[in-house]
Amino acid sequence: MSESGNSTQAAVALKYDGEKAPTITATGTAELAEEIIRIAREHGVPLYENPELAGILARLDLNEEIPETLYRVVAEILAFAFHLQGKTPEDARGDRS
Repeated sequence: MSESGNSTQAAVALKYDGEKAPTITATGTAELAEEIIRIAREHGVPLYENPELAGILARLDLNEEIPETLYRVVAEILAFAFHLQGKTPEDARGDRS
């Protein structure tokens, strides 16, 4: 997720393993945000721009799970990202059956 506009750009990276709530894997502003976005693009990671959500998530600590109050909005973003990649949320779990 990224935040841009008149304020300093911020970026937040999430990890979702299909087992527990998504966790914060990277946050940054300015040049660090640009680097997070560059790496995401380089690896084909879908980007979603939402300044308000990025600002909230950027306040969390690294490896912290997102709060339950954000489950729905983040689930919708993850579902959209999976759809863009032709995947389903079950694909995040891998072959663990």
